[in-house]
Amino acid sequence: MRRYMSVGLVVAAVLATAVVPSFGRARSDPLSEFTAQQLKWSPCKQQLECAELVLPLDYKRPEADRISLVISRRKASEPERRRGILVLNPGGPGGSGLGMPAFLAGSEVAKVYDLIGFDPRGVGGSTALTCRTVPELATMDTRPADSEFPKWAAEAQAAEAACHRAAGGIRPFINTANTARDLDVVRAALGEEKLNYLGYSYGTYLGAVYGSLFPARLDRSVLDSAVHPEWIWREQFRAQAVAMRRNVELWATWVAQHRDRFKLGATADEVMGTVEGVATALAVKPVGDATRTRFDAAVGVGARYRPLWAELAVAVSQLQAGAPSEAGALMSGSADDDLISGVFNTVTCEVDWPTDVETYYEDMRVFRDRYPYGFGVLRAAPTTCAFRSFTPPEPAVELKRDGYPVGVVVQSEGDTQTQYESGPAMAERLRDNLVTVLDEGRHGLYGSGNACVDRAVNRYLVNGVLPPSSSACPGDPRPTVDQPTSPLHVRTYLDGLALSVRI
Repeated sequence: MRRYMSVGLVVAAVLATAVVPSFGRARSDPLSEFTAQQLKWSPCKQQLECAELVLPLDYKRPEADRISLVISRRKASEPERRRGILVLNPGGPGGSGLGMPAFLAGSEVAKVYDLIGFDPRGVGGSTALTCRTVPELATMDTRPADSEFPKWAAEAQAAEAACHRAAGGIRPFINTANTARDLDVVRAALGEEKLNYLGYSYGTYLGAVYGSLFPARLDRSVLDSAVHPEWIWREQFRAQAVAMRRNVELWATWVAQHRDRFKLGATADEVMGTVEGVATALAVKPVGDATRTRFDAAVGVGARYRPLWAELAVAVSQLQAGAPSEAGALMSGSADDDLISGVFNTVTCEVDWPTDVETYYEDMRVFRDRYPYGFGVLRAAPTTCAFRSFTPPEPAVELKRDGYPVGVVVQSEGDTQTQYESGPAMAERLRDNLVTVLDEGRHGLYGSGNACVDRAVNRYLVNGVLPPSSSACPGDPRPTVDQPTSPLHVRTYLDGLALSVRI
């Protein structure tokens, strides 16, 4: 369902017999014309400079079809301290990274690294993979009736058919393994023996894939808000709804502790009962713009971000009394709604998904009742991958760290896009050091205002000093009970999140 899917994830693959581009290859190498190409830089947006590379569509047949890849650069502001390039990826799959060097322009890493952004293959200014839209067959509902399930499946099937018609011959080759191969060509074309890497969400998987394929070419790496290496992809989506419910229950406990202020219940169970009572009432009679679906979405979003807990509690109180909520920004659900692109619908289908729609319907019944918050049922619904129209050309990459330095994984406890368990799992798989951000719902921490995370990552990337093997940073504080509640506060906070790196 293209209207609300919000994830920052990836699936990837590696061709065991692929020719690996490397620094300093002889001209007889089939990739030498790509690795040796001369880049022409020109000014582009946000005071950056951009260049275009030509790359193979299929690395098995580099002499055949070609695609373009656009990269951006911000040179190290202290060139005497320069220690190479830092490649950046915001996630997705399908996120444009051209603006990322500007996002980190004021950081410590900008002093010592040339910051490199890029639009991955299939995205934006690079050779794009675009899919036609289809009519909306299903009504978005956080608690749909069984009779509505076939409409969700029909819309997913129609979207896959539309993508198949519009994607041409490039679709099978838009995958993370090829994107990692593209990065190695970029490294060589820039004249660098190694690259350093900072990736968020889906970008953590891309970084892990790159390190698995090119361990001799990766130096320092930071994986922020990591994908779970064992949850590619369906289980990662399902776990998002579980994480939403976990945050709502934490919020309910906090609200119960302040029962005199909010009067929603003396225990967490009572508060949850109040929430369900409001949802039931809104299903019968919406209050203003607040429908049950918007309410469920608002509860999921508001509970995720601790600074909004008081606003959410007041909104529930107002709706319980039958009055329109002042927290209109929460009711819009805009903080958790993302469109999906052709790249998303391709990369996430690189592993096999169930093809029997009844498998999804069984999950939807459970998620409708247990995990309605933040569009939880959507995480169990059939996607285009259930009706995949192409055959992935290669198996998934086996993630490992064998030959490059220890890296850093950053994960927040309340992250709902890449759930907390994903961070420790990725750190264990790669034997990286883990920084846990306590009592925090943000997705994408470095460079977004968490001073503790910034210090740890800067010290590692700039000076090479690892944080402890397992350490913690505090997240955004919970509100005080007498905190003023206003639509402006909600909108200001959500707008601030939208400016941060998050997919």
